[in-house]
Amino acid sequence: MKQMEVTIMGQSYLLGCPEGGEAALGQAVSQVDKEMCAIRDSGRVKARERIAVLAALNLAYQLAEGGNTATKPVSTNPIDNNLPDLAGLMRRLDEALGHDGHLI
Repeated sequence: MKQMEVTIMGQSYLLGCPEGGEAALGQAVSQVDKEMCAIRDSGRVKARERIAVLAALNLAYQLAEGGNTATKPVSTNPIDNNLPDLAGLMRRLDEALGHDGHLI
């Protein structure tokens, strides 16, 4: 397994990568970075963990819908992406985690 250093939202990570998987990993990192930076730049969310959860939800939703994230415009507005209410999702996550497990 090869190691690859990547940067997501300004932070470096050292990731394991199978031989020949560098391009696919690079594309995945690029999509995650783009999604996280768009959420951060919207100014509505500040905590890195919350940004990561929202980005993961956005990307998972796009995959579930069968869409290609590389060709879809990135937007943090749930109405633009036909996404469920993200504030409602975060509220439900916080309720499920309980008082000590709040994301921020």
